Amino acid sequence: MNFFIQFSYFGKSYHGWQNQPNAITIQEVLENAMSTLLNNPISLMGAGRTDTGVHAKEMYAHFEIETFENIPEFVFKLNSFLPNDIAVERIFEVNVDAHARFHATARTYEYHISRKKDPFSIDNAYFVKKDLDVEQMNIAAKLLLGKRDFECFSKSNTDVFTNICDLKEAYWIEKNDMLIFTITADRFLRNMVRAIVGTLINVGLGKYSADYVNTILKSKDRTKAGVSVPAKGLYLTSIVYPNTILKNG
Repeated sequence: MNFFIQFSYFGKSYHGWQNQPNAITIQEVLENAMSTLLNNPISLMGAGRTDTGVHAKEMYAHFEIETFENIPEFVFKLNSFLPNDIAVERIFEVNVDAHARFHATARTYEYHISRKKDPFSIDNAYFVKKDLDVEQMNIAAKLLLGKRDFECFSKSNTDVFTNICDLKEAYWIEKNDMLIFTITADRFLRNMVRAIVGTLINVGLGKYSADYVNTILKSKDRTKAGVSVPAKGLYLTSIVYPNTILKNG
C-alpha cells in the first residue's frame, strides 16, 4: 500500500529535508519516529529538497507499508513523539504509482523580509535596513514569468536534467512591516528562489534596473545575478497534486 504524508516544519535546527551523513535532517527525524512507532522500517521519498534552515508550511512525502490501521490515532501518536518543530497534518492512501516528487504539478514558496529591526523575526525573516522600491521589484518579477531557462539562478554543479522551469506567478506584497515574495512554478532549481530574491532586492535598492533581469536570464551566468539571501526567510507553502493520485480518485 502506498501513502502520502503531509507535514510542516520550522527549519532552523535542521540541515534541510534530505538525509545527510553527520547532519540532522527532517527526513531522518521523521523516518526514525515513524519506524519506531510502527515497528517497521519506513523510507520516505520527499516532494523535493529544502536547504539548511529553510522552513515548510506544507510538505509531502510518500512511503509504502503492507497494512495501516487507524491512521488518525497514528497521526496523534506521531505528533506526540516528534519534536515541537515538526508537525504531521495527515496521512492518506494514494495509488501504488503515486510519487510525491514527480507527480507534483506546482510548488509555491514565500520569502519574508522584515523592514524593521524585530527580535521576534530573527529566525524567520531577513532584515533589510535600506528602503526598497517595491514597484520596481514587482516589474522585474513579472519579467521572470513563463517557461524559460533559469540556469543563471541555479546553484552550480547540480545533477538536474534540465534548467527549464515554468514560472506561473512571482510578486511582492507589503504587509505591515513585512515584505513578502510569493513565487510559483512547476519545479525549482537548487537555490533558485533565494537567488531570485537577492536579484530583486538589488532592483529594489537601485543597483539594477528592472529590465536588467532579462540580461541576467539571457546570460545563463550565475555570477550576473544577485547573491542568495539567507535561508531563514524562505518557506515552502504549497504543493499541488492532481486528484488522480488518490486511491480510487
